[in-house]
Amino acid sequence: MLTVLGFAMIATFLVLIMMKKMSPIAALVLIPALFCVAVGQGAQLGDYVIEGVGKLAPTAAMLMFAIVYFGVMIDVGLFDPIVRGILRFCKADPVRIVVGTAVLAAIVSLDGDGSTTFMITVSAMYPLYKRLGMSLVVMTGVAATANGVMNTLPWGGPTARAATALKLDAGDVFVPMIPALGMGLLFVFVLAYVLGRRERKRIGYLTLDEVLVSETDTVLATAGAGGGGTVDLAKRPTGGASAAPGSGEGNGESESEGDGDGEGFQGLDPNRATLRPKLYWFNVGLTVALLAAMILELMPIPVLFLLGAALALTVNYPKMAEQKARIAAHADNVLNVSGMVFAAAVFTGVLTGTGMVKHMADWLVGAIPEGMGPHMGLVTGVLSIPLTYFMSNDGFYFGVVPVLAEAGAAHGVSPLEIARASLVGQALHMSSPLVPAVYVLVGMAKVEFGDHTRFTVKWAALTSLVVLASGILFGII
Repeated sequence: MLTVLGFAMIATFLVLIMMKKMSPIAALVLIPALFCVAVGQGAQLGDYVIEGVGKLAPTAAMLMFAIVYFGVMIDVGLFDPIVRGILRFCKADPVRIVVGTAVLAAIVSLDGDGSTTFMITVSAMYPLYKRLGMSLVVMTGVAATANGVMNTLPWGGPTARAATALKLDAGDVFVPMIPALGMGLLFVFVLAYVLGRRERKRIGYLTLDEVLVSETDTVLATAGAGGGGTVDLAKRPTGGASAAPGSGEGNGESESEGDGDGEGFQGLDPNRATLRPKLYWFNVGLTVALLAAMILELMPIPVLFLLGAALALTVNYPKMAEQKARIAAHADNVLNVSGMVFAAAVFTGVLTGTGMVKHMADWLVGAIPEGMGPHMGLVTGVLSIPLTYFMSNDGFYFGVVPVLAEAGAAHGVSPLEIARASLVGQALHMSSPLVPAVYVLVGMAKVEFGDHTRFTVKWAALTSLVVLASGILFGII
């Protein structure tokens, strides 16, 4: 019964948010509460929620102060040179822009933190997508999938969990998987190229005559599909307005967003009052030191971002009024993301507390035919795709993977093979509603979570299958 109700709860949540019948926060809270009552454990709902909140509170704190920190870094102009460099490479060609999104997300993912990756990627690419009227769900989908593949780095989390759960060396798990993961990342770049071609076909092939070096309001472009005329990009409609009827994916934005034309390029205004050019190298050094401290695990990440945000605010904006203004400017993002994390705590708390997760995992493991025992590596890789989407990484790696490894050992399959196969589903995992970082991504990109899910899941799952097939082909799995 708990198995059926667990799957029903997850399915209900996904259907309602993708059909936009409920907001993610409401769905994350009300649906698990209803199912908790349905299984006869309504009296324990409070305990489950408090336990879930307690586990996710450090993550919520990390995201809150990370948003403030990187928001301040955007305000002071730390990422302006990166944006200009990307613009010079991408120009106004949708293919280059989407591929550039994948490359940037993959590079920034080297720090091992999804939230940081999404903040920097969206900050750099969002203005260009907005100005050209490109689909924002393409940006979020490509960024999330690229980050998912890179999330398998030993310091990213999943590899360390798999190694810890099976008492293995993280290097022994990760290094042999590099060729398969490399194929997965290559597939993401190819996917970005294909999606870029589709966007180019939808909005036309444009080439900038000037690459916004001076951030002027008007940029001339040649419309390759329009017969050699010029287009004033500053007056070009943003959002889905530029899409031809029946052109497919839209921007995935809320209709109540209220953006004005050209709003997306405010972050590149060279005369904005928040810029601190004299403190540029201080901010570079502070950010590098912060990322290095994260990688070296000198302190818990929430503490590092708390200290970093406080220091960045104090040095860049010594006046109290300026500090309050910067905090207020990023309050919406902070509230949306932290609210979503605490709402997700209700969902995970009920799933775990009622025993639904355990029953679902046991049912899936028990459903494996006896004849598949010698192929437990393949089975683990296939199961990792849905299970890491519907479960937290902790639940999967510490609850399910040891059971799969034990079943594999009975048929001569080594724990190393099981551990490597368990990494396959990470490309899809990063778009799971149980991953707090995805709310940073969709929140900053102003994309509905349901739109992101509907667009991304199929491509991310396909990427995971490419990693799995490559692992089998190379003899890794």
